[in-house]
Amino acid sequence: MRGGRIAAGTASLALTSVLAFAPAAAAAPADRPQAAPTTTAKPTATKKPQATTKPKPTRRLPTQAPAPKCNEQIGQPASAITVEPWAQRRLDFEQAWPITRGRGVTVAVVDSGVNASHPQLKGKIAASYDATGSTTDDCLGHGTEVAGIIAATDMRARNVPFVGVAPQVRLLNAKFASGESTQDNSLLPKAIDWAVAHGAKVINVSSAAPDTPALRRAVEGAQKHDALIVAAAGNVTQDQRGKESAAYPASYKGVLSVAAVDEAGTITGFSNQKTRIDVSAPGQNVISTLGKGYVGGLQGTSFGAPYAAGVAALVRARHPKLNYQQVINRILITAEGGNGSGSGHGMISPLQAVSALVDPNASPGAGQARPLSGAVPIAKPAPVDHRARTIGMAVAGGALALALCVAFAGAIIPMGRRRGWRPGRAVIPAEESD
Repeated sequence: MRGGRIAAGTASLALTSVLAFAPAAAAAPADRPQAAPTTTAKPTATKKPQATTKPKPTRRLPTQAPAPKCNEQIGQPASAITVEPWAQRRLDFEQAWPITRGRGVTVAVVDSGVNASHPQLKGKIAASYDATGSTTDDCLGHGTEVAGIIAATDMRARNVPFVGVAPQVRLLNAKFASGESTQDNSLLPKAIDWAVAHGAKVINVSSAAPDTPALRRAVEGAQKHDALIVAAAGNVTQDQRGKESAAYPASYKGVLSVAAVDEAGTITGFSNQKTRIDVSAPGQNVISTLGKGYVGGLQGTSFGAPYAAGVAALVRARHPKLNYQQVINRILITAEGGNGSGSGHGMISPLQAVSALVDPNASPGAGQARPLSGAVPIAKPAPVDHRARTIGMAVAGGALALALCVAFAGAIIPMGRRRGWRPGRAVIPAEESD
């Protein structure tokens, strides 16, 4: 199911095919090695008893099969990333890092597992869970790619251009799938329940699943515990056009649903528009972590969701008193604005989501005012009221006349008192003689 097809009744990871590496980077194999976990048992060597020695009876122990292991994921070296990934340049989330890098927030990656040995993910995974009964390792690579976008350590000083949105968060590895899809729809709810029980405040679900009572209960339980679920909107292939259906948990109320955009900021052709959309984020030609290296050319709403989850973690770290719905409100209100069908409130804006002055209790909508940051619009002058202006001028003129009268009286009255109010004598100048 590499093409990202969503079969009825099947939970699937919301990704499409891996193409090449980044346009300005070294090429990568067109397809990554994928294998289901295998269980192999080594034959037990036994020694035949020597003829002269009678063997002592021993208690037979049950044979224990070794833990299943994944085929090693192969990634490209960091040197293959020759420029800063476009998604990092576009979102510019490092601008928010002087305020917060996500410290104190626990983010659950509900996916195919996470490779804890990747250099940029080492020491970040607080706990792991496997709902599949196989191994907590990432046998597919998808979960590691998602985790890298959320939390990869800043190693640019070591010439690694790729970084995660919130590099100081703690991660929970909640594995529910060993491959690109699973017919057991009980596993995703179990992984969400486990993440909630282990303190996740942000839960990334980069998968598209059918609407089931168990999944609804898991989402509602997470919300009751103030956990914010970020979910991929799901993908649609060409042959599914016109037949697509809404994906879950993205379509549930109170879940932050994320669509995918390309480098031009346009909603990608594979992003599922039947799903309710809140915001959009980079989801085409994305670079992330794989194995102990990197992979490029990733496509899917799977990779837009973790960018939004990283922003949600930054907001929760900066505004710890906000509940999950208020955090969502901040992200929606500060988004860049919709740019067409399927874009929701538009591209996420990390710095604005963290720092803008907004009312977190506002209900985002089409008429929602922009946050009070940057340039503030100045209102136009009110229209002139001619009647009020005439009255004002008359009052001002009367006041001026009164002031002149007072000044005149102040000069004349003292002079009159000095003369006892007698008229003064006029002096007629003498005529000059010839």
